[in-house]
Amino acid sequence: MTVLDQRALNRATLARQLLLDRADLPVGGAVEHLCGLQAQEPQEPYVGLWSRLRAFDPAVLSDLLVRRRLVRTHLMRRTVHLLVADDVLAWRSRHDAMLRQRVLGVYRGELDGVDLDELAAAAREALADDEPRTNAEIVSVLAARWPGPDRRALGEIVLALVPTVQAPPRGLWRSTAGVRTVALARWLGRDPDPPDADGDDPVGQRLVRRYLAAYGPAASADVRAWCGLAGLPAAVAALRDELVTFRDTRGRTLLDLPGAPRPDPDRPAPVRFLPAFDNAVLGYHDRSRIIDDAHRNLSVAGARFVLVDGRVAATWTVEGVVVVVTPLRTLTRAERTAVTAEGGAVAAFLSEGDNQGVRVAAS
Repeated sequence: MTVLDQRALNRATLARQLLLDRADLPVGGAVEHLCGLQAQEPQEPYVGLWSRLRAFDPAVLSDLLVRRRLVRTHLMRRTVHLLVADDVLAWRSRHDAMLRQRVLGVYRGELDGVDLDELAAAAREALADDEPRTNAEIVSVLAARWPGPDRRALGEIVLALVPTVQAPPRGLWRSTAGVRTVALARWLGRDPDPPDADGDDPVGQRLVRRYLAAYGPAASADVRAWCGLAGLPAAVAALRDELVTFRDTRGRTLLDLPGAPRPDPDRPAPVRFLPAFDNAVLGYHDRSRIIDDAHRNLSVAGARFVLVDGRVAATWTVEGVVVVVTPLRTLTRAERTAVTAEGGAVAAFLSEGDNQGVRVAAS
């Protein structure tokens, strides 16, 4: 079995994640290819798409949200993702049990004695019209009937039991609007697809194929880390005959689509600025293909990363009118020049054409 080292896996990841070359895809097509973008910080997907697409216009993303072609919802790993509407409708039921179990795990014992079916029915009734509501408004209605549970727990379990969307202006370009929730069925005009009755798990199989197209080659553990679903072994097993396999240097078996791009490991990789919580880093159990283990925890702390030669080499923030880059290793003179140039482009994007300036801190 062919062994793929970290550099080979890195270049494959960059290619699948549209980070090796900026793509000429439309915004919706890019979001679909990437299987969604993490979006708990509402403005971060704009940077993520700017780093991946040629001539990205943030107004297009905002328009797709307003026209309900893209939606913001809790899905993979129970985190907020920006996804195309069709994917949410197809995937939501496959995530129902995981979403519920994760809330119950966080609020262990807090919801004991609550009939979750009754609570879900009451929540659907509270969300029965087209008016987006704050979580506090929804919980206030339900707390009259269920006064015992912590209100935060009550609000979180509602989002797990009832498919919902965070309605605009949340997530629009340069908007600071708070979260207002509407039922997914009201927003998109129909309920999510029902769970599969087929034991072969066709939805799970489609998820695995889509993941490999955007993240492969990858191990089964990587698929699970990306989506949060523990019940995909049957889907992976059903696909084995149509997939190709490799090993990494840690001895793990990696799966991939036969015709998917696996570029020459020696191909140069441009500097790229990633937003907080970008799935190019978070979408794996073993993230060593793109980030050193020593810096792994920065990814879950919301750090924004700079890729140099395809790997995380710095973090970046915006301080006042300046993009500040803080290296995580010593950068060569050529690397600092490239980081400064790309940082200037990021600054110009964020300021809509007015280059705010870049400062690369000492490594």
